[in-house]
Amino acid sequence: MSSSPSKIYAPPNGGWGWVVVFGVALTNIFNQSLISIFGLLFGEHLQSLGQTTVGAALVMNLNSVSLNFSGLIIGPLLKRYSPRVVCAAGSLLTGLGLVLSSFTNELWQVCISYGFLVGVGLGLINPSSFIAVNSYFTSRRGQAIGLAMAGTGLGQMIMPHVVRQLLDTYGFKGTILIMGGLALNGVVGASLFQPVNQHLLLEKEKSGEDKLLLKSVQSDGSQCTDDEDVIFATKPTVIEMVKPKTWASRISDAMDLKLLKDIIFLNISIGTSLTYTATVNFSMIFPYFLKETAGLSNNDVALCMSVLAGTDLASRLTLPTLTDKFKISCRSLFLAGGFLLLIIRSILAETLYRTNLICMSALYGYFRAAIIVNQNLTISEHVSQDRLAGALGLNMIMKGIFVITIGQLLGWIRDYYQSYPVCLYAQNVLAGIVIITWSTEIILRRYNTSQPKLIQRPVNI
Repeated sequence: MSSSPSKIYAPPNGGWGWVVVFGVALTNIFNQSLISIFGLLFGEHLQSLGQTTVGAALVMNLNSVSLNFSGLIIGPLLKRYSPRVVCAAGSLLTGLGLVLSSFTNELWQVCISYGFLVGVGLGLINPSSFIAVNSYFTSRRGQAIGLAMAGTGLGQMIMPHVVRQLLDTYGFKGTILIMGGLALNGVVGASLFQPVNQHLLLEKEKSGEDKLLLKSVQSDGSQCTDDEDVIFATKPTVIEMVKPKTWASRISDAMDLKLLKDIIFLNISIGTSLTYTATVNFSMIFPYFLKETAGLSNNDVALCMSVLAGTDLASRLTLPTLTDKFKISCRSLFLAGGFLLLIIRSILAETLYRTNLICMSALYGYFRAAIIVNQNLTISEHVSQDRLAGALGLNMIMKGIFVITIGQLLGWIRDYYQSYPVCLYAQNVLAGIVIITWSTEIILRRYNTSQPKLIQRPVNI
């Protein structure tokens, strides 16, 4: 008896997926780039409120904490709603936070509008847009994510100039209202996130024949016969009482807390969090290092920052294509990028020459993109698609914890030693921990898989 053919569908690896990539890039240009222009956008407004750099740091730290700790809700949200809905909600929150910021007259109001609302909004956008792109691609995933994240790099390059012109023309309130409107372009971008089920392609069609030809007799279970009558005997059914889930088990299922039992996932998540913390700290101190330690002028500092941003964008556009072509795993590229950044930071700490600093800025920007682009991809390589939302949420929470603990420790080291080079070496310690733990795990796994397995067979006596 022949069975009906079964059809196997696969993501398109292109097609509408490129439209989704464009939607993510559009969203990132006007939303994810907001973090880099906070000082330019809010600097004079905070001064008018009588706040110093302490107030600005408070708002930015609250924004970072809100962004990362939105991982507490991102997993359950993405299980219940589509990435399109979650990303659109994040864009609406970001736009609302910016609009409300135009009416702020106290620091606590800025903390709520920008620190909390914008932070949570950005926290919803990042994982939902990643999952939207990730679902459309398998073989060209790195290239797609790189192009989507190039929107952030492009926004970081053009938005400071846009904001400067808007501030000169409309002042703070007018500028922040316009920025709130521009952030709503994320809703337009999210509207392009059509479910991948609508665009699956037929990969192959399988047909088969039943190996056993049986008499067509309908029965609920096993059957027995004698010479005269056909007697049907059904298997006994065991009914188990299902206990209602406790609130703790419901939270565990919603957030996929069972992933914390996965040692490899924990190692990946801790490694990406340590690298993220070092990268964020470098971005904070690098302009001060160039100006105070290296003694560069404001123009040279701006040049180094522009070169860094430019090579970062170039890397997001080119590096994923090369890695996809040569079949390099995302985790291997992340590890290589972390090792190269360790070397570059060491060179920066020991050089004060303008030309060398510009060259190292270019190299740092290029290899930093390898870290940023492959951060979520490294996690997606290890977990299945249905557990990806929970994995990204847990990773965001861990990054938030590391930023407010280890990140503060890096700041204390800088202040205690009154030295930016020492802080750069402290960042390298974090990178070194990641390199050692990841390399050890990879070597052990390869060693275990290469060992022959003993198969016990019964011995006839």
